[in-house]
Amino acid sequence: MLREQKTNKMGCPCQGMLEAESNKGVRSVATLEIAKENRVNLLEEILDRNNLNAAYAQVVSKKGTGGVDGMQVGGLKQWLKTNREEFLESLRTGRYIPQPVKRVEIPKPDGGTRKLGIPTVLDRLIQQAIAQVLTPIFEKIFSARSYGFRPGRNAHQAMKQAEAYYREGYTKVVDIDLAQYFDTVNHDMLINMLREEIKDERVIGLIRRYLKSGVVEGGIVSPSRSGTPQGGNLSPLLSNIYLTKFDQLLEKRGHKFVRYADDCAPRRQRTA
Repeated sequence: MLREQKTNKMGCPCQGMLEAESNKGVRSVATLEIAKENRVNLLEEILDRNNLNAAYAQVVSKKGTGGVDGMQVGGLKQWLKTNREEFLESLRTGRYIPQPVKRVEIPKPDGGTRKLGIPTVLDRLIQQAIAQVLTPIFEKIFSARSYGFRPGRNAHQAMKQAEAYYREGYTKVVDIDLAQYFDTVNHDMLINMLREEIKDERVIGLIRRYLKSGVVEGGIVSPSRSGTPQGGNLSPLLSNIYLTKFDQLLEKRGHKFVRYADDCAPRRQRTA
């Protein structure tokens, strides 16, 4: 539970802006505030200049390797300068098609390997921009006992909560680890869960295209029929959204539990 996420690579501060202040066509703050009230224009929030600049800074700071197109993080700034308007227009009109993720395997501390899907640098930028807007929307419905991949929450807090349950007398633990969780997420179920909070079908369509973007392994492209590749900027948020119904079921049944991503430890009170 304490190990750092494998995809985190820090360093390299952001330089430059994705979109200049003088660009025409940028929506006003007032317009964006109206959009935030009804969430039907969510794509405009995602493509807002400030949100994209923040996403760019995050992607550049994490560094990381390039995806299937070979572009490295250092080449993103120049690519955006050359292709920015066409790139943004393709997103607005629904013509943007994400690239397949590059499949790599890394060793797990307890043996075996973990499959990661490495998106292209450009797709990491878009996924990060989506995640930044969707996170505050879904944070409002997430369980207080969910600690993984959430702002201001970590594994240490999860352990403290588990310890608090123990002091209350909940000493019997069921340790649940969902096998191959990230690879088995049902796309249709996840999309239906997203629609409960997202009313902008353009955003739904974009996320669906990411889920279906495919995987490249050994030079062969395979379709994605299920799962959300571990390694993408959007995957942690989608994984928590997918497990929210599970959290709500445990709460409805009165269980004391702690969940960190796909690891869950429901507790039972000791009996005399």
